[in-house]
Amino acid sequence: MTDFLTLPDVPALRLDNLTLPGCLIGQTADLVRGALTIAGGQIVADHPQAVVVDMKGAMAFPTFTDMHTHLDKGHIWPRTPNPDGSFAGALTAVGGDRVSSWSAEDVRTRMTFALKSAYAHGTSAIRTHLDSIPPQTAISFPVFRELREEWAGRIALQAACLLGCENIENLDGFLQTADIVAESGGVLGMVTYPVPKLQYYIDTFFDAADARGLAVDFHVDETMDPTVNTLKSIAQTVIDRKFDRPVVVGHLCSLSTMPQDEAKATMDLVAQAGINVVSLPMCNLYLQDRHAARTPRNRGLTLVHEMKARGINVSFASDNTRDPFYAYGDLDMIEVMREATRIGHLDHSDADWTRAFTTNPATACGFPAPVLTPGAPADLVICRARNWTELFARPQSDRIVLRAGRAIDRTLPDYADLDHLMGAA
Repeated sequence: MTDFLTLPDVPALRLDNLTLPGCLIGQTADLVRGALTIAGGQIVADHPQAVVVDMKGAMAFPTFTDMHTHLDKGHIWPRTPNPDGSFAGALTAVGGDRVSSWSAEDVRTRMTFALKSAYAHGTSAIRTHLDSIPPQTAISFPVFRELREEWAGRIALQAACLLGCENIENLDGFLQTADIVAESGGVLGMVTYPVPKLQYYIDTFFDAADARGLAVDFHVDETMDPTVNTLKSIAQTVIDRKFDRPVVVGHLCSLSTMPQDEAKATMDLVAQAGINVVSLPMCNLYLQDRHAARTPRNRGLTLVHEMKARGINVSFASDNTRDPFYAYGDLDMIEVMREATRIGHLDHSDADWTRAFTTNPATACGFPAPVLTPGAPADLVICRARNWTELFARPQSDRIVLRAGRAIDRTLPDYADLDHLMGAA
């Protein structure tokens, strides 16, 4: 596959006649025509020796931040598919596969494959959740630390532990996991669901985060049941404790089905608490409201427009990739942006939704904010499209990805590279 335009390999380059998201260059307009000058691996204001290239209206973005992924689960579908596409089926399938197959080499190989894909698509920062049910924690976190060092300079990596709130019953085990997270420079993560001791679990979780100075990241209310609202408990706890480190909550599917007054009151609490929200539209569309021989009625998408209107920092991310929770995907943030726009009607809306795939997730995770202004790294994703309809009509498979001002090899890894892990499949 060749790029739609070959850029000269020169010390300074002026990309003229680009289409740029206004919100990323300090303008209020949706899309603007402009130029970017690159020298020394950075975007610069100008350079007298820059070679000028007419980009013919091509759209340019900074490289993307994918703030909610599951690299440790990725690409197990061929050996362990979801038997019925349900959430329960996914939990059972992944649990069995983890016990039978997640050695260090298996996890490392699949995570590396996923990182190669994300890099080729134009992602430069990723937060991954890592299943943290012993003994897996002691396997996956060392692998993660090795890969974080190996990929430094290409993809910045963060890890959050992932365990159900009831796992806190084994308090010693949970605290050991929290120590591993802290030693790994990670984020404390947990799944919340309505159980009798939920507030105790939340309080104990925040106690552990406070003691170790950790940011936190929750999987929350991944159900269409309108009676489920653990988000409210998390937000109130953040407020009551005056917790001042970054808090991320993901999914929030039931927010779209609960009574309107309750949803509004809950979103007001989230705004007051300063919590960051990440929506996972592709995975939620796949899992939620799935019933045999019945057409789904609900999308599973949380109330992104209403939360954004309250000043809540809203982002979108990939979530699972080719595993029982989502059979598809390739850690391609342009695909996420395209599908989120379609599923969530981001079009005919605010002109700054591009932030939800770039600066917003970077801010939520503490990564450097990707922008298109002088002084920023010349890390760019350039697409043949000249406007939104052209961008979202096609997968942009011929995009150019620049890192430090130079085009990278965008060859994607071959699925056959994973065949030796798939057994009989």
